[in-house]
Amino acid sequence: MDPTAGLSRLLRTVAPHAWFLEDEVTGLAAFVGPGSVCVDVGAEFGLYTWTLAGLVGPRGHVHAVEPQPGPAAFVEATRRLLAAGRVTVHRAALGAVAGNGALSLPRRGPLPVHGRAFLTTGAVGLGSNAEFARHDEVPVAVTTLDDLVAGAGLERLDLVKVDIEGAEATLLAGSATTLERFRPVLMLELEDRHLARFGATVADVVDELTGLDYLPRTWRGRWAPRRVDDGCRNVLFLPVEREADLVRSEAAPVPTHGT
Repeated sequence: MDPTAGLSRLLRTVAPHAWFLEDEVTGLAAFVGPGSVCVDVGAEFGLYTWTLAGLVGPRGHVHAVEPQPGPAAFVEATRRLLAAGRVTVHRAALGAVAGNGALSLPRRGPLPVHGRAFLTTGAVGLGSNAEFARHDEVPVAVTTLDDLVAGAGLERLDLVKVDIEGAEATLLAGSATTLERFRPVLMLELEDRHLARFGATVADVVDELTGLDYLPRTWRGRWAPRRVDDGCRNVLFLPVEREADLVRSEAAPVPTHGT
């Protein structure tokens, strides 16, 4: 039995019932299958990485991008434990241009809050992280999605998941070639409170991607057209040319035993 596939199935099964998993995990199979190639930006401890790794199978690949030393080491250790050659860990941050940068890592008491770390390049102040009394500065290498894709020699790219605490618009600025060439499905965590420190809003990002012929959807038991008031922070952007494929998959009859 493939342990990576088993872990992926477990995560997708428990996602609707576990506070530490996002419901959207259960909907990834609509766009990711055997042989797919995905990039998980802001992988943290790998919950999306391992969900995707099981879906892509041995012929696919997942590139987990995580600049924080602890979480990146955890994903790499898990990769080795599972002998998951289909996963590559990149310890870097993604932004608009390549170079050197720093993460602002907040602490709650003695504990780092890894899920709220953000790349300070282009940010003004702490923004939503002002609630934390202490912040560590973590030096990181910065690259772009375009450079990462080129450096990895990718010939296909099916899905990019991004959770980088407000720097999503910055990442898009370094992704033009990738979006034009591969037209991947995008899943971005978008919250005005985080985007504000980069001078952006959710509406700005949605408008930019809509202008590139991406259709915003959110998970409500299925990938439904996004409503501004639906309260979903994760927004999936579907290339317009794949809309018909999704509609057909949703309309397909569910196989029964013996058919």
